[in-house]
Amino acid sequence: MNQTIWRHLLRSSKPVLQAFMYRKLHSVLHLQRHQITVFTLHQLRMDKAPAAAAGVTRNASSFLHERAFVDGKWVSAASGKTFQVTNPSTGGLIGSVPDMDAKDTEKAIEVAHKAFQTWKETTAKERSGILRKWAELCTQHKDELAKVLTAEMGKPLAEAAGEVAYGTAFMDWFAEEARRVYGDIIPTPVKTRRLLVLKQPLGVAGMITPWNFPNAMITRKACAAIAAGCTVVLKPAEDTPYSALALCELASMAGLPPGVLNVVTSSRDHAAEVGKTLCKSPLVMKISFTGSTPVGKILLEQSASTVKKVSLELGGNAPYIVFDSADVGAAVRGLMGCKFRCSGQTCVCANRILVQEGIYDEFVQKLAETMDKELKVGDGFEAGTTQGPLINSKAVDKVQGHVDDAVSKGATVVRGGKRLDGNFFSPTLLSHVTKEMRCAYEETFGPVAPILKFKTEEEAVAIANVTSSGLAGYFYSQNLSQIWRVAEQLETGLVGVNEGVVSVPEAPFGGWKESGLGSEGSKYGIDEYLQLKYVCMGGV
Repeated sequence: MNQTIWRHLLRSSKPVLQAFMYRKLHSVLHLQRHQITVFTLHQLRMDKAPAAAAGVTRNASSFLHERAFVDGKWVSAASGKTFQVTNPSTGGLIGSVPDMDAKDTEKAIEVAHKAFQTWKETTAKERSGILRKWAELCTQHKDELAKVLTAEMGKPLAEAAGEVAYGTAFMDWFAEEARRVYGDIIPTPVKTRRLLVLKQPLGVAGMITPWNFPNAMITRKACAAIAAGCTVVLKPAEDTPYSALALCELASMAGLPPGVLNVVTSSRDHAAEVGKTLCKSPLVMKISFTGSTPVGKILLEQSASTVKKVSLELGGNAPYIVFDSADVGAAVRGLMGCKFRCSGQTCVCANRILVQEGIYDEFVQKLAETMDKELKVGDGFEAGTTQGPLINSKAVDKVQGHVDDAVSKGATVVRGGKRLDGNFFSPTLLSHVTKEMRCAYEETFGPVAPILKFKTEEEAVAIANVTSSGLAGYFYSQNLSQIWRVAEQLETGLVGVNEGVVSVPEAPFGGWKESGLGSEGSKYGIDEYLQLKYVCMGGV
């Protein structure tokens, strides 16, 4: 009996039967009574906040699947092992999913390779239609998907809803791009020949996705691959497997054939071997990874053994530059979204905020006032919350370490600066930050805004480019000549000019330097899953 049935019985049963069910949950799921209480209350809370959309009869907890998805079926690990998934806000148990290993992954790869033989023969129109239907179903169940996302990742419900909409937009986008994969006819140097270029799908794509965007990072990768005619084996982050599994259910409902999308879940104990299996398998033609730079380098090295095509979206250390000519109010508003979205846990968050000396004090004051007005720390299901928890205690420790280091070297805590209960950290503003402080050269990945002062444009650009990362950069200026100069000089794959949030499905997303390889989204994203074939036709 799966956990969904246990939940229903616990909610509907009389006290005597509930006592019996508690004993069964303890013996079957190995839960203690306090865990079962949190487990049950958590599901009830998730289903009621807010009510389902009009016309939707399902509740959010019905999308919490307790098994992995391979070959169109819900499957357990061959070992029978599972691992628990908890809510980072409350610490409460959400449920358990299979703890799969290398052998489970190899089986999923074989399934995907077999499915590729028929999926690659489908027409672009067929693939487009399935992606559109998938998008329609995700839109229909957007509220439920958002609740699942908030439950496992912790971000505020409104933010989770925004991510679901963003993720669904990639389905729509690649449904269109599937029908725009054009080859070429090359002018021939020989009259009796015709020269053609075909674009064909690569094959099985292995994917490893992060916990901070457990919906959108899957759709940005998988939809491009599926649109191109590839099949997918995907390992979601161990912290957030439920969003991936919910997407699988809706993909199946949309008509995606078995074996085209496969999700393998694993704990941290087996994550390395699952990743290595994907990278070294001769049946996998492509690896796509979003995560830390150190892990990305390991996967790149492992993929070299079979000379795979690799896409990496790795760590960022984004500069956010505010020049004297900037509209200070606009720069503050832009920073609020750029820095504090997802509680600072995005790879494109402003990490080093550089403010020119002429407006430094004004900027710090206005930012502090805006933080007081707009930021509210709390559980993601609570109304008005803008700052949810960090993903785990290790993340909180890192943020606190950055703040303590800065203060010890002369920084001033203007707002926040302290860890709160559980995995929460107070939104923090630091002034008088210098280049020698950890928060100025390491990615914090938390709600800390360190403000550095600079004198000249040349100095700001030099500070921005000194890092080995090059994912995103932002700057505010009303000087047109300066805008052109700085936009061209920043060594990043994404540049926001007078904008703090720039990601859209229509534009390419990819980093320079050690922030990654390749691009996702846009008209270029589907090319990551295609290979060129030159055909020379003679005797014409």
